[in-house]
Order: sequence, then C-alpha cells, then structure tokens
Amino acid sequence: MNKSETLQHLRENHVRFIKLVNGLPDSDFLFSNHGKWTAGQQLEHIIKSVSPVNLALALPGFVLRIAFGKANRPSKTYEVLVEKYHAKLAAGGKSSAPFIPKTVSLQQREKLLAKLQQLVDSLIARADELSEIQLDNRILPHPLLGKLTLREMLYFTIYHVEHHEKQVLMNLASQRQPVS
Repeated sequence: MNKSETLQHLRENHVRFIKLVNGLPDSDFLFSNHGKWTAGQQLEHIIKSVSPVNLALALPGFVLRIAFGKANRPSKTYEVLVEKYHAKLAAGGKSSAPFIPKTVSLQQREKLLAKLQQLVDSLIARADELSEIQLDNRILPHPLLGKLTLREMLYFTIYHVEHHEKQVLMNLASQRQPVS
C-alpha cells in the first residue's frame, strides 16, 4: 500500500469507528459482558494507542533514529503485519498497562470522540509530510510487535481500530443472544 492509500484507509477506519461509537445508545456505550471493555473503554484504548504514534511523527527524524535506530529490512505488507499481530494475540499477547483504559462515563463520550478525531487528523497530516522512503526507513517500538517501520505502524493503526470496532460489535451482540 502506498502512502496515499495508507492514509485513506487510516481515515476511513477511524471515521467508521467514531460513527459507530457516536451512534450507540447510552446503554450500549456502557455495556460490558463478562469483563469485556465497554465501547467507551475501546474508544479510550484507541486514543491511548494513536497518541504516541502521533507524537512520534511530530519529532524530527534524527531524534527517532537516535532513540530507536534505522530499519534494517523492508517494511512488511499490511497482510503480513496483521498476521503477525494475530499470532501475538493467539500466543496470549495483551495490552500493556499504559494502554489499558479506565472506566469511561457517558459524559466523556463527546470529548473522547473529538479527541480521537483530532488525533487522527493530526496523524494523517504528519504522515503525509513524510516520503515513502522515510516511512520505510524510520522505526518505532511497538509493545507487542517489536520494532516497526513507520509504514508498518500506520498499517497497525489501520488494523487496530478495525479490530476494536469488531470487539465493540461482538460485545454488543453478546447481550442480544438468547439464553439457552
């Protein structure tokens, strides 16, 4: 996926997630089944995940190089990155402490949705300033996947919000299942 396609998918997936969470009735926004995260907590988790990527893209390239090094391999494809993420989850991988959401109230919904929209807009603008080469040469650490190129981190960000959108929908579907 080239930069333009990547940024388009990044925007589309986050807009879809924001619309889903924004359109939920209050009871669905707060619903949790067997300790699963509520839609509000999924929203906060996505914000906690996008924020450091957005911040990293604001830093000069030399700072990233000093802090994390330089890519020593080509970027993985979107599909390969998603497979790697699924493998890590299947092996028991979970969110680390900084990314685990607290309780989210109804009163926080509007503010959190606006914050996520602002973060995604900023992330896209910052990524758009980078060249295809910079996306493949600069790296960032991911708590579960290890060092990723910026392109791979954007791929992860695209998939990650989709993954959590599915989590919201599965959680809500569980409340509508008939009890046997």
